[in-house]
Amino acid sequence: MSVALHATVDGPADAPVVVLGSSLGTTGDLWQPQMAELTSRFRVVRYDHRGHGGSPVPPGSYRLEDLGGDVLALLDRLGIARAHQAGLSMGGMVAMWLAAHAPERVDRLALMCTSAQLGPPSQWVDRAAAVRAGGMPAITDMVLGRWLTPDFTANHAGVVAWVRRMFNATPPEGYAACCGVLEHMDLTGDLPSISAPTLVIAGADDPATPPEHAERIVAGIPEARLEIVPHAAHLASVEQPSTVGKLLVDFLGGGS
Repeated sequence: MSVALHATVDGPADAPVVVLGSSLGTTGDLWQPQMAELTSRFRVVRYDHRGHGGSPVPPGSYRLEDLGGDVLALLDRLGIARAHQAGLSMGGMVAMWLAAHAPERVDRLALMCTSAQLGPPSQWVDRAAAVRAGGMPAITDMVLGRWLTPDFTANHAGVVAWVRRMFNATPPEGYAACCGVLEHMDLTGDLPSISAPTLVIAGADDPATPPEHAERIVAGIPEARLEIVPHAAHLASVEQPSTVGKLLVDFLGGGS
């Protein structure tokens, strides 16, 4: 059963709609570095996954189809028949699910620092157990070490503190339940059915979803295109905001 996601809507009311999904442990605020550029061309919908930010935290482990169903219900609530879908990490997984299972609702597809299958499952079982036992701070340093390159961390203390606050504000039970999404998620069989024009963006230095994961997605989705962003780990949109913003605007605006 879907839940009513918290979402913010910005940009011209008559512009094409872009829906932005974020990574596990973040909110729609993750896209703030791209908002000025995106809202100059698009109506931008940023949502919080269930268990995150201002969205409800229903009990139990979640599945990818739950998160995808929440986004479809959000589109219905906002009266949006069809939109571009862009997502980073778990947000990209949701976007792929939508493109495969509700293709009539998806125009263009932009996937960033994501994967069609992100194992081993035990990794996510252990993560869920850790935050249920010790809260978000039990894993914060480990996660941020994979999200941002050492050089960026050393030179952008304010941005790192912002990411840390966002991560630590995630409800532990919501994070743990979303770990179940990644534990069971396998989109590899869905990739060939995706017909939306697709851009896949990878961070060159991403240890969480290395470029090989992006390459596998590109190999599976017909005519998908790959862009590798240098000097970026998992949160490429944070480390290289201008590069990512330009890639998104150019592609979602109709570029190949």
